[in-house]
Amino acid sequence: MSDRIINILCISRYFKGNDFLRSIKNSGHRAYLLTSKKLENSEWAWDSIEEVFYIVEDEHGKWNHDHLIGGLAYKMRSMKFDVFVALDDFDVEHVAFLREYFRVSGMGETTARYFRDKLAMRIKAHNSGVPVPHFIDLFHDADIEKFVATTPPPWLIKPRMQASATGIKKIHSHEQLWSELQALDGERHEYLLERFAPGAVYHVDSLTYHGKVIFTQVSKYLDTPFEVAHGGGIFRSITLEKDDPDFKALSHLNADVMKAFGMQYSASHTEFIKDNESGAYYFLETASRVGGAHLAEMVEAASGINLWAEWARLEIAMCLGENYKLPKTRSDNAGIIVSLSKYEHPDVSTFDDEEIVWKLKKPHHVGIIIRSKDRNTILKLLDAYAERIKNEYHASLPSPNRPHS
Repeated sequence: MSDRIINILCISRYFKGNDFLRSIKNSGHRAYLLTSKKLENSEWAWDSIEEVFYIVEDEHGKWNHDHLIGGLAYKMRSMKFDVFVALDDFDVEHVAFLREYFRVSGMGETTARYFRDKLAMRIKAHNSGVPVPHFIDLFHDADIEKFVATTPPPWLIKPRMQASATGIKKIHSHEQLWSELQALDGERHEYLLERFAPGAVYHVDSLTYHGKVIFTQVSKYLDTPFEVAHGGGIFRSITLEKDDPDFKALSHLNADVMKAFGMQYSASHTEFIKDNESGAYYFLETASRVGGAHLAEMVEAASGINLWAEWARLEIAMCLGENYKLPKTRSDNAGIIVSLSKYEHPDVSTFDDEEIVWKLKKPHHVGIIIRSKDRNTILKLLDAYAERIKNEYHASLPSPNRPHS
């Protein structure tokens, strides 16, 4: 084992990744944080961070690239960063840019595009034999007309660079489509058009090492992210057991996606849909980071694997040229439920079943994770909790029609 101590710069415009920071510290290395000035009072794992660098966002929530490069270049006169890591989806392209500019090893801009740009994802997946819903870019009017003439509605307009269901709009007619495209105006090229395929949506959370997926957890959203985001619903997900046919099929598809997209080492969060009519699986999107909405905590409850901590260990091992070994896993069932709450500090003490292993502590939110050997127990509890939360706590906000570009 190397005695070398490395410096890892963790970059995030959102408050997340404390377990990643702690894992770096616990491994004997140094974690540095680059984040937005507005997050300076967040509850970061301060005892695990050597130094924090802040950057001020503009009125659109973006960072100035020239300031980012200039600030880091000045800092690097006196110290060296060995690894750059994006903790959030929205920072993947920033960090890939920084790696290439400062010639730091890791995922570059071309590969990073496959993990951020939904259009690049679909083209790469399609060309690699991974099934995707029928789609079209929004560059050329004649191509769009050909698509709608051969693909029955409804369709989805999706922003290429947003995460999850943010900014997606369901379209039911030719007239509605062109009205929406006209409204997008000069931003139309930032979106794509896709066939809407009703079905169950799954997420695959995994770790890749030396180009091979070494850990996989397949889970199913009990309500699709689109339904939750646009219908003001309650977010729920449940893990699948390893002998479930969906687990086996999606594990293979996820490995195909990682190979096609050139993933070498990282955590990843990938979503698929299973068509209600045909039973076929289609790739929806992926990201080279740990899944949001506290899904990492659900994965840990089921498997014992902390994705944030293991991702940090992977980064360290790759930087030092050392071997990485995945900790021993377990095979329990777990589920999560999260909802906005009409109360700032909701009292959830009456949720006291022995299966509860985690409760969310966040203003105006209710969140619970449960674990059991019996998957039916998880399903029954999630259904019961959803009904209680809906009647006693639930609040919803309208989904924004247009995301920030």
